[in-house]
Amino acid sequence: MNTEFLGIIATFLLTLVIAIPLGKYLAKVFAGEKVWTDFLKPLETGIYKLSGINPKEQMNWKQHLKVLLLINTVWIVYGFFVLLYQDKLPFNPDGNPGMTPDLAFNTIISFVANCNLQHYSGETGVSYLTQQYVLMFLQFVSAATGIAAAVVLFKAFRDKTTTNLGNFWEVFVKSITRLLLPLSIVMALILTFNGTPASYEGKDHFISMQGDTVHVSRGPAAQLIAIKHLGTNGGGYFGANSAHPFENPSYFTNMVEMIAQTIIPIAMVICFGYFIRRRKLGWTIFGVMTIGVLLLMIPTLTSELGGNSAIAKMGISQATGAMEGKEVRFGPTATAYWSTLTTVISTGSVNGMHDSTMPLTGAWQLLAMMINGFYGGCGVGILNYFIYLIIAVFISGLMVGRTPEFLGHKVEAREIKIAALITLLSPFLILVGTALSAHLFTHYGNAAWAVQPKTWLNNPNFHGFSEMLYEMTSSNANNGSGFEGLGDNNSFWNISTGIVIFLGRFLPIIGPVAIAGLLAQKKYIPESAGTLKVDTKTFALMTFAVIIVLNALSYFPALALGPLAEYFTMLK
Repeated sequence: MNTEFLGIIATFLLTLVIAIPLGKYLAKVFAGEKVWTDFLKPLETGIYKLSGINPKEQMNWKQHLKVLLLINTVWIVYGFFVLLYQDKLPFNPDGNPGMTPDLAFNTIISFVANCNLQHYSGETGVSYLTQQYVLMFLQFVSAATGIAAAVVLFKAFRDKTTTNLGNFWEVFVKSITRLLLPLSIVMALILTFNGTPASYEGKDHFISMQGDTVHVSRGPAAQLIAIKHLGTNGGGYFGANSAHPFENPSYFTNMVEMIAQTIIPIAMVICFGYFIRRRKLGWTIFGVMTIGVLLLMIPTLTSELGGNSAIAKMGISQATGAMEGKEVRFGPTATAYWSTLTTVISTGSVNGMHDSTMPLTGAWQLLAMMINGFYGGCGVGILNYFIYLIIAVFISGLMVGRTPEFLGHKVEAREIKIAALITLLSPFLILVGTALSAHLFTHYGNAAWAVQPKTWLNNPNFHGFSEMLYEMTSSNANNGSGFEGLGDNNSFWNISTGIVIFLGRFLPIIGPVAIAGLLAQKKYIPESAGTLKVDTKTFALMTFAVIIVLNALSYFPALALGPLAEYFTMLK
C-alpha cells in the first residue's frame, strides 16, 4: 500500500475521530443539556435581546418554515444590491466591477442556498467587502439554516406526540456560536500559519524569471476558506478554488480541508441517533451512508489511478495515474478522494478540475449529486435521507401487509404524497433543465434570444452534454462544483440555474420538515411484535435498495448519453 492510500485512510479515520464526539456534543447542545461551551450563553442572550427574540417560545413546523423562508428572503435582497453596487462601496482595493443583474441574481441565490455555484472568478469578480460581509456571512447563516431545519426533524421524533418543535432562532444562533464560529477560527488560524493570505492588502506585484510583471491577488482568504468547508458551502475565494496554492498550500492543508468539509455532515447523523435516544438507528443510517460513499469512491480511485487509455496507446507512461487537471502536490489519489467527498457532501469545492477527470469519474460525481443522501450538507443531508427512509418504510409496510409506521407514528397518504413530490422534484429539475439547454444548443445556434448557445461548450458531443448535465445536477444538489468547460456566465445559465438552485434548496427542506411535523402530532403507537423495526440490517438494506432503484430509474438514460457514452467511445 503506497503512501497516498495511507494518506486518504488517515484522513478518513481522523474525520471519524472528530465527527463522532462532535455528534454527541451537538446532541447535548440542541437538547439544552450542560456542555463546556455554556460560557457563550451571555453572548447568545445579548443577540436575542438585540433582535427582540424569545428563544423559549415554542414553534410548530409551519412557524419554523415561515421564519426560515422570511429571513432567507431578507438575505437575498440585501446581498443582491451589494453585488450590483460593490464597485461603489469600500474595501475594493483591486477595483473589481459591480455584477450584472443576472449574475448578481445567480450569485446571491447560490450563496443563500448553500450552493456557492460561481459563474465569476473569486479574486476578480467580487470585492473584499463582498467576500466577507456578503459571501462569508451567508456561508455561516446558510449552514446554520440547514442545521436548524434538521433539528426540527430531530425534535419531532424525540417526544411521542408533540407540536412543540423548539425555537428556530435558538438552534440557528447556537449552530453559529457553539459550532461554526469556533471551528472556523481554529481552521482559519491553521490555514494562515500555513501560507493562506488573511490580510486586506491589494494585489502584490513581482518580476518573474522571464522578466514579466506578475499581479498576484490576495486578501482575507483564510477566513472565508474555513467556513467554506466547515459549512459545506464550497465557494472559493480564488477562481481555481482549493486547487489554488493560496487556498490550499500543501498536502497538510489538503487533509485539513477534506476533514473540515466532512465532520459536520457525519456529526449530524450521529447527533440524530443520540438526540432521539435511538443510537442504533443513528449508527444504521451512518452505515448505509458510509457504504454508499465507499461504493462511489472505490471506482473513482480505480478510474483515476488507471490512467487514460488514449494516452497509453501513445506509449506514454502514466505511473501515477491520470494527471490531467490534477495538482502535482496532491496527485490523482487525493484528488479522487476529494472529488468523491465534495460531490457526496454538498460542498462542491475542488482541488483539481472535474472537467478533466476520466469519464467514469464524471459519472460517479454526477451520481453522488443525484443521490444527494449520503452524508450530504450541514443538516440537509439527514433531511434528504429522511425522504428515502419514509419511502422505504411505505414500501416495506405494503410488502408485509401493515400500515406503514415510523418510530411509532403512522405514515399515511399525506406524508407519502409529500415524499413522492420531493423525490420527483430532483429528476424534474435536472432533466428538464438539461433537456432545455441541449435543445437550445442544438437547434438555435447563435440566435440572440438564445444567448448564443453555440458559445457555451468548449467540448462537443458526449462530453459537452455531460457539462450541461453536470451544471444542472450541481445546481439542484446545492453542490456548486462544475465541469468548467461550460461557458456559464450568461443570462440563460445565470437565470436557469438560479431558479433550479432556489427550488432544489428550499423544497427539499420544506418537504421533510412538513412530514416530520405531521407525524409528530399524530398519536404515538407503542411498538409491538409486528412493528417494522427501522434500525435493523434488513431495513438498512431495504433503504439502500430504494436509493439505488429510484436513482437508476431517474438518471440512467441521462448518464448513458453523457459520461458512459464518452467512456465507451474512448475505449473504441
